[in-house]
Amino acid sequence: MQFIDLKSQYQALKTSIDARIQKVLDHGQYIMGPEVAELEAALACLTGAKHCITVSSGTEALLIALMAEGIGPGHEVITTSFTFAATAETIVLAGAKPVYVDIRPGDCNIDPALIEAAITPATRAIMPVSLYGQVADMDEINAIAARHGLSVIEDAAQSFGATYKGRKSCNVSKIGATSFFPSKPLGCYGDGGALFTSDDDLAQAMREIRVHGQSQRYTHTRVGVGGRMDTLQCAVVLGKLERFEWEIAQRKQLGDRYAELIKAGGLPVELLQVGDDRDCVWAQYTVKVANRADVVAALKEFGVPTAVHYPRPLHRQPAYLSENCPADSMPHSNAAADQVLSLPMSPDLTHAHQDSVLEALRKALR
Repeated sequence: MQFIDLKSQYQALKTSIDARIQKVLDHGQYIMGPEVAELEAALACLTGAKHCITVSSGTEALLIALMAEGIGPGHEVITTSFTFAATAETIVLAGAKPVYVDIRPGDCNIDPALIEAAITPATRAIMPVSLYGQVADMDEINAIAARHGLSVIEDAAQSFGATYKGRKSCNVSKIGATSFFPSKPLGCYGDGGALFTSDDDLAQAMREIRVHGQSQRYTHTRVGVGGRMDTLQCAVVLGKLERFEWEIAQRKQLGDRYAELIKAGGLPVELLQVGDDRDCVWAQYTVKVANRADVVAALKEFGVPTAVHYPRPLHRQPAYLSENCPADSMPHSNAAADQVLSLPMSPDLTHAHQDSVLEALRKALR
């Protein structure tokens, strides 16, 4: 059993993906080829955002967003401590300071009720993370940002395709940033990512930044990066878009089935809560368990692969420590880091495999 079954996905889409890749090999435009603009148009339509700008990774997407907003030395960005390092990494690389806010234990997303108290005169943006595939409380976060004149950048690396109050992730704030890392809900076969906005000026800035700050060839109007998404990777994502809606539906169905069977079996597992006004695309199907190390070891013996997203919050990471955020702060983030466990999840996960996972989990929890 595989934790994420990319092989079955490829077999289902082999004809389309192979044809897309061959087309790029035939025309030879490996950088900024026609598939780049084609993918950007398709993704903008899918999210409802006016602009999509493909970039070289989800990490680069966050960095370019911060640069486009002029965030740098002396500035602060409020974010969650319970996320992958790239969230804080890009803030630091931009020259700013990450300011951590704790999560809500129910869904592991940033707690909007704690954000306003973290705002200082140096705050320039809020960067919520739509963790595990569920959009954070964006209406509350956007309202706080509006009151204080701040930007909101959604880190949607795990939630592309999710819906929040009828709107798509990546189109629920001023800027949305996602990743096409192979294991994401929509992935390529390498690194890739995208930015979304309906602000014309921001879109232009982000387009220039991704090509070394050029407004036209050899005219550098701003400091930029080499952040383009390869044409070949855009071709792969275009091929995968053919059944993306089906895959999202499968992820939701499998997530619901996991929850139903865990509840029906009376397993001592805490499920993550999904809001009534949104859905979750389950980039990872994550639960909370006690004695996680023992459970992981037992599941391994039964042939069930697992992962932990994430075992140590950022406020306890050596590279991202904050003098205003001691290790024993963020109690919900600390508790989640000790308890979260991700089970196998991908659109091609069969019910038989899912049943095997749950039977092994039942035995592991004894």
